[in-house]
Amino acid sequence: MLAIAGLGNPGPRYAHHRHNAGFEILSALAAAANAPPWRDKFHGELARCSIGTQDVLLLRPGTFMNDSGRCVQEALAFFRIPVTDLVVVHDELDLPFGTLRLKVGGGHAGHNGLRSLFECLGSGDFIRLRVGIGRPPPSFAGDVADFVLSDFDADQRAVLPEVVAKGVKSLQDIARRGLAAASNSLNARPKLPKPPQAEVSATTPPPAPPLPGSDDE
Repeated sequence: MLAIAGLGNPGPRYAHHRHNAGFEILSALAAAANAPPWRDKFHGELARCSIGTQDVLLLRPGTFMNDSGRCVQEALAFFRIPVTDLVVVHDELDLPFGTLRLKVGGGHAGHNGLRSLFECLGSGDFIRLRVGIGRPPPSFAGDVADFVLSDFDADQRAVLPEVVAKGVKSLQDIARRGLAAASNSLNARPKLPKPPQAEVSATTPPPAPPLPGSDDE
């Protein structure tokens, strides 16, 4: 079984915050997989579904971000899922908005949800889908905590469905084809179109006139 946990804060007050990017992608994945209704369990919500031939457990911690690890640890222990079969979807300050990257392991970089997972699981050796939200612009009035606990701006919100769809596809790829194939697909650069070739005239140009002083005069 593969476990996929999206990180965020519960409740409508936080629903559209940058810090809830993990919740948004996980909810979209549940809808795409025709998962059954969420059930309250393990201090959060869970739903079981199939993606391809893979049995998948979806998790949304119902605690606040700082205590996300409690829900995930209890669920993994109950279903006997190793940490290496866990995917965590979370917002990432150090990636530009709209950029998604997959990685395994690493530090928590001050992210309180990841910090809680480290403490509860005793390991950071899980897969991460990092969802770029970027850093606060110079014009932002507040600190980093204020920034992650604020809504996406209008321009970002307009393109967010594309980011969410890309995240859903990446998670589906992990379930169906494995991490390596999913990473290659997510990180692949789009092929640039070939430049148009110069048109070749169908007529033969006339011969150049002879140079002065040549034998042809």
